[in-house]
Amino acid sequence: MKQQVHHISPPAGKVIFIGAGPGDPELLTIKALRWLQRADIVIADRLVSPEILSEYITPGARIIHAGKQGAQPASTSQPTINELLVQHAAAGRLVVRLKGGDISVFSNILDELETLTTNNIPFQLVPGVTAALGAAAYAGIPLTARGMATAVRFLTAYRQDLMDERYWQELARTDDTLVFYMSSAPVDQIVSRLLRHGIAADRWIAVIQQATTSYQQVSSWPVYDYLAGAAGAVYASPSLIIIGRVAALHQSFRWLPENRGGELYFPPLTDAKKIAVW
Repeated sequence: MKQQVHHISPPAGKVIFIGAGPGDPELLTIKALRWLQRADIVIADRLVSPEILSEYITPGARIIHAGKQGAQPASTSQPTINELLVQHAAAGRLVVRLKGGDISVFSNILDELETLTTNNIPFQLVPGVTAALGAAAYAGIPLTARGMATAVRFLTAYRQDLMDERYWQELARTDDTLVFYMSSAPVDQIVSRLLRHGIAADRWIAVIQQATTSYQQVSSWPVYDYLAGAAGAVYASPSLIIIGRVAALHQSFRWLPENRGGELYFPPLTDAKKIAVW
């Protein structure tokens, strides 16, 4: 009698999307820590604390650096990241996709979720402290301080061609706190446009570099004084911009000592890394 051969399918893998927070490794959530200690593979963005990668991940896990940085050829392409997620999860591995800040605020998570859904790969989402909340807290700026703002807007001026003059006019006139991600390069243009549309004189601007890290620096100005005092300034990556009445509160409530040495907490991408796919 011919013996029947049973083909055993590989165990089902899974992808856990985790927000690593804006820099300080202790802002990682307990849920995130537990997943990291179980992971087989960790696919990490550039803006993830080096301490998280060196201290909070189980020693047997493989770390794949898949960082991105604007205009840098060393950036890992989104299709490559998608392929890594599918390949490792399909092989039965527990994959953690580790992103800086929160997983859903100005991240490419939609591309990755669609890829996993198309390939029938299960996943979970674990939120993290987004840069706006971390930067504001560590700079002593309550984003909705009573009497100053009742709402917050998370924005980016990375694609200013998508923001027409009517939109800028509305931003200039709102009482909401404005928080700009990925916008330190065009900060002079942001201020100029808001001034052109008559932003109120009681508004301030705070530029927070390398927020929540030991290298955090905060520069704050009345918005009408910014261009005279800081036009052309170059800020470290990442930087976050807060504009509104509340930005003035940094002067009164800053509590974190600043490091003016100019060091970088997140090293820039310089050399393209060859990613081996198992």
